[in-house]
Formats: sequence, structure tokens, C-alpha cells
Amino acid sequence: MEKPFILHMLTTAKNLSPFDVNMAMDAGWLHAVPYINVEPSEVRGLVQDAIFSRSPKGLIRTGIFIGGRETKQAMDMLKIAKNSMVPPFEVSVFADPSGAFTTAAGMVAAVEKELAEKFNTTLEGKNILALGGTGPVGQAAAVISAQAGANVRIIGRQLEKAERVAELCNEEFGDGKINITAGADADKAEYIKTADVVFATGAAGIELLSAELIASAPQLKVAADVNAVPPAGIAGVDAFDNGKAIAGSQSGAVGIGALAIGNIKYQAQSRLLKKMLESDKPLYLHFEHAFEVAREFIKETA
Repeated sequence: MEKPFILHMLTTAKNLSPFDVNMAMDAGWLHAVPYINVEPSEVRGLVQDAIFSRSPKGLIRTGIFIGGRETKQAMDMLKIAKNSMVPPFEVSVFADPSGAFTTAAGMVAAVEKELAEKFNTTLEGKNILALGGTGPVGQAAAVISAQAGANVRIIGRQLEKAERVAELCNEEFGDGKINITAGADADKAEYIKTADVVFATGAAGIELLSAELIASAPQLKVAADVNAVPPAGIAGVDAFDNGKAIAGSQSGAVGIGALAIGNIKYQAQSRLLKKMLESDKPLYLHFEHAFEVAREFIKETA
């Protein structure tokens, strides 16, 4: 009898995300087993308990999902999990803390699509502002965009924190090959003058980009907002907008709302969960892989 599909779901939080559980089971994982309040130091033991309880053949039907709240912590746990494998006892591992990796991938892929279709250009060389960018979604979106050749500035209320996060993104996630910069929210009126793209990735219900700032942006092309809770993170951008012109924009900018981004995020997470099921060799998945499948989905639906 074939072994059932089991996904061991680790989170540093006190609760596992119901969204992630639903996604896992809808993707085909028959059993989604939660492990809450997991410390990074516990990952090795949990992983090795999982891999040594099945034969290599049975491990094809075994996987590990890493949730939590912090980007660096999730990536660290992914590395620990990978280093805990003892070939041929290996399983696939997928990190997506707070859904940030797949959300960021969906947002950047959606922006890339609008740049191509509406402005006949790419992310390469574009000036991007990540407003509220010190959180998990902002961090992942910044790194993905920088790796695609964009000039990214993470904007936060506290400049010192934004600088720390930018350095973290460059060194920890970009391997020192990217150069994300930082800026203070108080100075965004100056930054918007040269911005091509804006990401609004701050807390729900807070307007990060006003109508006045949009009107003052001479080269703004696309503005994307992950906030679905009123008021919108970007003035004039509805949660359902998907490439709709933003009223008052002098540059003809278009907006992408949270639900349009969410559709791509859903597809990206589902596809990565299914890749784990279908692969005959271990996969170690994070934001870069999420962006790959988000791009694939957009290309297929074009």
C-alpha cells in the first residue's frame, strides 16, 4: 500500500495559518500536520524525525512547509532543514512566512505584466519605491525586483530601521549581488518624483500614497497595493483593479489591487505545493521559485 501524502507544517507563531492549511490540502496533501511555536533550534530534530520514519520511496510523499512571521527566520529555518537531510533520506521544503513570498511574487509579476503591456518596458532599470517596505512582503518584493534589475528603495517610517532592512535584504537574501537602498517616509514626496513603480506593502487600512503624491509623480507607471482593507494603501486603487488607469495621474499610471495580486499569489502557492508532490527529488522553495511560477501563470493566461 502506498504511503499517504503528509505535509509537516512548521510555524514559529502560536497558530498555524488556516489559509496555508487549506492551500496544502487543496493542492493534494492528504494530511497537514501542524507544529506551532517552533524554535529554529528545533528544526533539525523535527526534520530528522520526519525523514528517518519512512523509506526513501515513502519520503517522496513527505514534505515540510515553513511559515512564521519573519522573512530571515524562515529562510534560516529553510537552510537548517536542508542541512539536516541525510541522502537518500531527503524531503522537499517550502518556506512562505505569512504568505509573504508568494504575495510578493504575485505583486512583482503583476507589475512586470503591466509594464510590458502598457508601457512596452521591463523591470530592468526602473526606480521602485517599496512603501511600508520593512515588513515581510516589502522585503521579498524588493529582493525579487532588485534581482530583476530594478533600482529599489525601501521606505519606512524610521530611516534607521529601513536601512537595517535594506542591508539585510542585500546581504542575506541577495548574496551581496544587489543594492537596495533605504528612505524615510517623510521624504517620499521627493522620491516619488523619479519613481516608475510603487509597491504599497504596509499595514492594512493605512494610506501610504495619496492622490496628491500620485498627481506629482511625472514618470509613475504602475502602483500596486496589497492592502484589501479600506482605506486603500494607494489612493484611487481599488482591491479589484488590475491594470486600471489611476484617476489624477499625469503620467498615465495604472493600478493593481490586492485581490488581483491575491489571485496570482494563490496560483503561485498552489503550484509550489503541487511541485513538492510531483517531484521525484527534493526541492527547496522560497521567494525566487514563487516568482518563477507567478510569471509562468501570467504567461499562460496572457
